Amino acid sequence: MDYSQLASRLDNIAPFHVMELAKMAATLEREGRDIIHMGIGEPDFTAAAPVIAAAAQAMADGRMQYTSATGLPALREAIARHYAAVYGLAIDPSRIIVTAGASAALLLACAALVDKGAEVLMPDPSYPCNRHFVAAFDGVARMIPSGPEHRFQLSEAMVKEHWGEATRGVLLASPSNPTGTSIPQDELRRIHALVKARGGFTIVDEIYQGLTYDAAPFSALSLDDDVIVINSFSKYFNMTGWRLGWLVVPPAMVAPIEKLAQNLFICASSIAQHAALACFEPESIAIYESRKAEFKRRRDYLVPALVGLGFKVPVLPDGAFYVYADCSALDADADQLTLDMLNDAGVVLVPGLDFGPSTAHGYIRVSYATSMANLEQAIERLAAFFKDRPRPTSPVSRT
Repeated sequence: MDYSQLASRLDNIAPFHVMELAKMAATLEREGRDIIHMGIGEPDFTAAAPVIAAAAQAMADGRMQYTSATGLPALREAIARHYAAVYGLAIDPSRIIVTAGASAALLLACAALVDKGAEVLMPDPSYPCNRHFVAAFDGVARMIPSGPEHRFQLSEAMVKEHWGEATRGVLLASPSNPTGTSIPQDELRRIHALVKARGGFTIVDEIYQGLTYDAAPFSALSLDDDVIVINSFSKYFNMTGWRLGWLVVPPAMVAPIEKLAQNLFICASSIAQHAALACFEPESIAIYESRKAEFKRRRDYLVPALVGLGFKVPVLPDGAFYVYADCSALDADADQLTLDMLNDAGVVLVPGLDFGPSTAHGYIRVSYATSMANLEQAIERLAAFFKDRPRPTSPVSRT
């Protein structure tokens, strides 16, 4: 076979520039450069001590066999209790599917819902892999430009305007990567009501929901049993490399999703599942809440610091650990600017190129999932970098 002739769906999946920048940074580090990483969205905190101890105990006890494709019953029940404790929601554990990370959860949801040519609406900017999950099943991700006036999110009016004959649903994220912004509860309710009335599906990526800073936590599951929610142990629970997440689906979807999971994944890591049971212990929750407060402290330092450098932050991020900053007053090309900041200042930031065409050249994503000391040093380096750097004579406002 000529392996240069691969499946045509690959033409619809772009490289992940975040990872390409990370590779460039790694090369510089091997050459002896000191690099501050504010690109990849990975907490600098590792799994809490009780979680690590639970994993070690599971291995010592030999509990490393396959689990059910839907996950350990005890873990599904623990997640359901978490929804009750944090959100006041009574979620039947049978609706919770434990997955190999949120990526597997999105893959399963798209496998079940997206037919060839099916159109899924999502905001531009969005996390790039979300549109690629749709493309992987030969669907069409329709990116709707959404600027700061909409908090970089979709609205009911936007969904209504762009809903077409081929549209099958919406894929949202609240709080969002790359913007750190959430969809207001009433607006999300209106979006879902419109989608449901048209016979479509609503998928909400809530992997940053545990990292919401300025309001009481809210899950889209409170809207309706028909909403499909994605979540993860990676962000709030600081278990990025453990590859563990979950999916909450309507009762009618449980059996189809289980069938897909059996065939595509068999099950999520059994060790990670046994470890994750300890995430919900009071000692662990206290650790996570303390770390959440630290993320908020970093945000409250970083946003004014970026503005002081000449960036614009048109919407204060209320969750996750990202700032989506307009860099058009500093450089007309965000992609080149991030390359220059990496090579000249030793700071990794990410251009809007990954997240959609409407903000590709005028915005950068800044991750504050690193220590305060690193953030302060990065700002010092960037201040020196911009001190004598020419700026565009006629900066263009980006939306």
